[in-house]
Order: sequence, then C-alpha cells, then structure tokens
Amino acid sequence: MRFSGRSIRGSLMTIAVLVTGAGVGFCAHPVLASHGGPLHEKKHDAKRQVEALEEQWRTAQLAGDVAAMDKLLSDDYIGISMTGQVNTKAQQLDRARSRKLVLTRLDLGEMQIKLVGSIAIVTSRAQVEGTNDGVPVMGTFRYTRVYQRLPSGDWKITSFEATRVPESRNGIHGNHDGDAKPYKAPPVE
Repeated sequence: MRFSGRSIRGSLMTIAVLVTGAGVGFCAHPVLASHGGPLHEKKHDAKRQVEALEEQWRTAQLAGDVAAMDKLLSDDYIGISMTGQVNTKAQQLDRARSRKLVLTRLDLGEMQIKLVGSIAIVTSRAQVEGTNDGVPVMGTFRYTRVYQRLPSGDWKITSFEATRVPESRNGIHGNHDGDAKPYKAPPVE
C-alpha cells in the first residue's frame, strides 16, 4: 500500500526516526545540566565567587577595613550580631569605624553554600576572639550570611545572623549533630 508516494512502512519508519530524534533532543539538555553541563559550571563558579567574598569579609573584619566592608554590604543590609543586636549597614560600618567590634581571630570551617536563584545562603562555623563594646568575646559560633546577586553580576551581603555554640561543662563545643566534640581550628594557610 502507498501513502503519498511512499509505502506505509517507509512513512512509519520516517515518523519513528523523527519522534525518536525529538525525544533525544528533549532529554539531552536536562541530562547535560545535571551532569557537568553549563548549569552545573555556572553554579560552581557562583559558589567559588561567594567563597572568595567570604574570605574578603573575614579579612576586612580582622583588619577593620571599613571601605571593604562598605563595598560588600548591600544598602538594605540587616545583621543580627552574636549578642542579638540588630544592625543596619550604617550601624555595622559605624561599629567597625569606631572599633566597638574588634576581631583578632576569625577562623572559619564547615562552610556550606546553597544557591537559590540570585541568592546565596552561606552557613559556617567560626572560632572568634576579640572585643565587643570593650567586653572580651571568645567562642565558637554558627552563622548564616545571605548574599544577593545584583543585575550587574556583583554579589552583596544582605543579611547576617550569628548564634553562639554552647559550651558544655568540660569546655567542649557541640557539633551540628548535637554530639560533643572538641573544636579543632582549621589550618591556617
């Protein structure tokens, strides 16, 4: 039997090839994205950028570099300090400028970065030493810092919150599972 000048068998073979090709085309892009394709590379690059910004912030805090902090903070920044104090960008910069908060040690570990669209959520553990309003501060803290990627491509810190990791009676800090383990500072590079 003929169908538009071709046999039905030939027409069915052509349709089968086209359908199979279309199916492969629809499947290829998501597979590439989830197995090292362009989307994976973009996320990896974004995470490296945020890691670098975390180091810039750490360095600026230790040096009291208000200009670097100003560049990293968004204009609508809100931070909750280790003492529960809420600070805007202007207040945070003023505290650094007036040396109300002085950090002499800020060692980071267990950093994780989660990307959600144009937002990067960083969680980490920090070993901190310094002074806050003249009162010595020393301990282990967990923090969350939120970055927002602007249309220009720049990342800005938009939110921060720190929580002290409680010390047990024997001087051991609890870990994320609730088990007590001694704190081991990350190696200094």
